Amino acid sequence: LKGKGKYQIGGRTYELEQGQGFLIEPNVMTFYEADEADPWTYLWIGFDGTRAKKLLEEMGLTGRMPTFHGDCGEQLLDVVKSMLHCEAEDLPDMLEMESLLYRFFAHLARDLSRQRDMVYPEQQNYYVRTAVEYIQEHYAEDIRVRDIAEHLEISRNYLSTLFQTILHTSPSEYLANFRLTRAKEQLTITTLSIGTIAGVCGYHDPLVFSKAFKLKTGMTPSQYRKTTREIQHMSIEQLRRKREF
Repeated sequence: LKGKGKYQIGGRTYELEQGQGFLIEPNVMTFYEADEADPWTYLWIGFDGTRAKKLLEEMGLTGRMPTFHGDCGEQLLDVVKSMLHCEAEDLPDMLEMESLLYRFFAHLARDLSRQRDMVYPEQQNYYVRTAVEYIQEHYAEDIRVRDIAEHLEISRNYLSTLFQTILHTSPSEYLANFRLTRAKEQLTITTLSIGTIAGVCGYHDPLVFSKAFKLKTGMTPSQYRKTTREIQHMSIEQLRRKREF
């Protein structure tokens, strides 16, 4: 709400001031203290539950990005004050407390959504770059879009939005295209069987691989291999004739 302070997590240190906040996750070593010259005054709320992690991910708060900037401090303070006056001793009070918690999230999510679109292009590029690196390293495994999102600790919907915004494609399309590109390379430069190539490119069912490959290239894997080798042979023959001439 005002003042300054320091927040440390995972070897990273953040200098925070008015209008900024931070996340403390369960079982994660965290250190924070007020600035000596201008100590902070802050509000906090503790919560738990089966949807807690997903709600935070949807808002963009994760262990990778545990701090935020927002302009809704006064609204959040009003919600917390209302909570402090709620006894939560019976069902109506418990429901009132829960409604206040969701109101708190609503203010925060609305503010963070605006800030995320305006302030974090570098963060967005980081997410996409890291997702691409993850795909390049694990495409041969049975990974799905949800695995990529979980690796980044963001929601699947947010990951899809970032890919569409920056790469103009979806994560699933990028993964499929990368696998098929690697498959074309294997068909061209190796003598591995179609089934083996399917497996090393992340397809455990050769039939599914063949259908996806034909949909992408217009040819079956066998036809593609035959065509590329014929082209290679023709190129080599033309080169040999030029040298003889």
